[in-house]
Amino acid sequence: MSVKKKTVVISLGGSQIFSVGVNYAYLKRFKDVVLKHKKDYNFVVVCGGGRLAREYIGAVKRAGGDLFHQSLAGIGATRANARFVSHFFGYDSRHGVPHTYWTVRKYLKKQGIVFCGALKYVDNQTSDSVAALLARKLKGEFVNLTNVKGLYDKDPSKFKGAKFIPEISWEDFDLIVQKIKFKPGQHFVLDQGASKTIKKNKVVTYIVEDVKDLDLYLSGKKFVGTRIAG
Repeated sequence: MSVKKKTVVISLGGSQIFSVGVNYAYLKRFKDVVLKHKKDYNFVVVCGGGRLAREYIGAVKRAGGDLFHQSLAGIGATRANARFVSHFFGYDSRHGVPHTYWTVRKYLKKQGIVFCGALKYVDNQTSDSVAALLARKLKGEFVNLTNVKGLYDKDPSKFKGAKFIPEISWEDFDLIVQKIKFKPGQHFVLDQGASKTIKKNKVVTYIVEDVKDLDLYLSGKKFVGTRIAG
């Protein structure tokens, strides 16, 4: 792993991978952008579970499964998505996707890009928390690719007058997030654990929807999204 390269950890929302079907056009553009910038950056792509995770979690819950087993089902979905995205990029994952930080680091040194889902079970954690922790350990920046263009003061899917927030401090963002009660498969721009991690360790974080804005960010140009920093 070249010391000259900055590491960017991308949390790729499960809804960006699979919604009604595979989001092929989005993933193709995502792949093109990541490979375009691979010469200048190392990438860790942490895949969310999205709809697949919510379906799994809902079925386990309906069958009487507790929160622990619901979470395990969600973790399985993130890993399935990570394996798929790895195949989509043409990477050999015969050994499976990483389940530990050290495996992520090993793969990153070898190939400069790694795909993973959740690494292990931790209470009240989604793949966002995994991405935030990896960004901290790898001393990189954190980009959350999700299905909204950034943070709003209200849910934009429910309130037409929701105001977009282009920049917010770690402290103010954490105040918003911690008011939300955690549940497996929850859907918010970042989970509670990720918010605590980026605040405590001052991890510069971006929330972005469109792949073109990811491209602009990686190119050092102005883009649409929310920046979470000091």
